[in-house]
Amino acid sequence: MKRCILIYLGFAPLAHAQELTPQQLEGMRHFNQSCRVCHTKPQMTSPQYGPVLSRVSLNGSEEALKVFIANGTPKMPGFRYHFKPAEIDAIAAYLKTVPPPQD
Repeated sequence: MKRCILIYLGFAPLAHAQELTPQQLEGMRHFNQSCRVCHTKPQMTSPQYGPVLSRVSLNGSEEALKVFIANGTPKMPGFRYHFKPAEIDAIAAYLKTVPPPQD
């Protein structure tokens, strides 16, 4: 059975999804389900609540990304009770594939 993935990524082209590892694809799925609502603009007229995330976020430190995802910040909830450690690792691995936004 063939699977077709139709995902709109505001900051990453769909062709990019074909180049991801299984872990990164899992991370993309979790990002789209839980992070996208704040870290991307859902509509042109909607506000964006959190910063755009990419491979340069937190100075490119994958470990720092994992800590922030798990523990949160005063403005962002932590996800350590929502995601398993391997799922947080997958989100961080996915974010390491996302190019920085172009100004």
